[in-house]
Amino acid sequence: MRLPSSLSSGTRKGMSDPIPSIFTPLDSFMDAVRNSLDLGEFIELVLGKFRGPESDGRRVLIRLVTLKDIPHLTFVTRQPTRDITDNFPIAEGLEKIRTQLGNPFLSAHLFTLRADVQLEFSRKGKSRIRQSAPTRGAPESSEHDRSKHRWIDPARPFLQRLGITDAGHRVFPSMNGKWRQINHFVEIFAGALKDSPLADQEEISVVDFGCGKGYLTFALHDYLTHTLGRRANVRGIEIRPDLVDFCRRSAGDAHLAGLTFECGDLTRHGVIATDVLIALHACDTATDEALALGLERGAQILLCAPCCHKEIRPQLIAPEPLRPLLRHGIHSAQEAEMITDSLRALVLESRGFAVQIFEFIALEHTARNKMILGVRNTGGRPAPESVEQIQTLMKFYGIQCQTLVARCGLDTAR
Repeated sequence: MRLPSSLSSGTRKGMSDPIPSIFTPLDSFMDAVRNSLDLGEFIELVLGKFRGPESDGRRVLIRLVTLKDIPHLTFVTRQPTRDITDNFPIAEGLEKIRTQLGNPFLSAHLFTLRADVQLEFSRKGKSRIRQSAPTRGAPESSEHDRSKHRWIDPARPFLQRLGITDAGHRVFPSMNGKWRQINHFVEIFAGALKDSPLADQEEISVVDFGCGKGYLTFALHDYLTHTLGRRANVRGIEIRPDLVDFCRRSAGDAHLAGLTFECGDLTRHGVIATDVLIALHACDTATDEALALGLERGAQILLCAPCCHKEIRPQLIAPEPLRPLLRHGIHSAQEAEMITDSLRALVLESRGFAVQIFEFIALEHTARNKMILGVRNTGGRPAPESVEQIQTLMKFYGIQCQTLVARCGLDTAR
């Protein structure tokens, strides 16, 4: 954050007549504030030397927070008898800072990861700007309602390589939603692992289909190896070559053993066996193919976030009592989604899994996000009554075929 020396005053030395600069020290200071926010290096800004109607020694401390996934600047005005807190979106907050500098505040001190920058005004209105070495470390978090417990250490190197944190291990405001998603996903996995036959297993294999940029794949590998100290073989499989290359470079730069990425999909995978299978946002019957593959390959934990439930909707025959309800397209789509995921849960239960269906944190490009979590019961106890429930449900709605039911060879005839 180098500031041109010519901007430290309103004149250029060594010339007979002062030449006014287009940029004032105030302009340079505000540029420094904006740059620190853009680069994720902002720590704190302090406004001081208050000169108002009542010179009561007040100061304003400005920090970065995140409110409902949107970065804000929080202004804490400290007065002799009380503190007042106000929150502003970034643009509005920056304008508020600018209008208060010089009047009523004659001093501003910006603390960043790279440098300290100080702006001062004289009583006559002249200003100067100075820059010095940084004196503050990174703040703990920019989140307003941050959780006391993190499942992933923000100082882990892979987070910086994936663009989630800056050089000071602080989460970029734009990545706060992804950061919460990562921690919540690891929390879900940790609970599943504890309840599964893998709880005490020293070496664990994981396959993540459709891993994208690998945010959750990296996080799961880190949790298994760094937090739990297990030996992990984690494979991310993604159909887009550019994302595979990105993940490979990131894993290589971080020297992460046991984490690999390859091009492929559910039809070209080469997965022989795995302990954990993940398939987030597998479209329509791809979720069924992923679950069937997990069952075939001996997975003990299945994590799927299904979407695009299209297969059984054209098959639905609305039972007489439900016809007024299902004649509306949106209701029919919602019903098809519930039936599809219920059938999937019943199939997994028939194979000895304990199943939960719940709303996961909304992903970056999805308004709603449901997760199916299957954890094999200790001893793999099947639930034979689930097959009868599948038969009843399919007959009630006139469903002739559902992919996972068919893949598992379940007899739906009654």
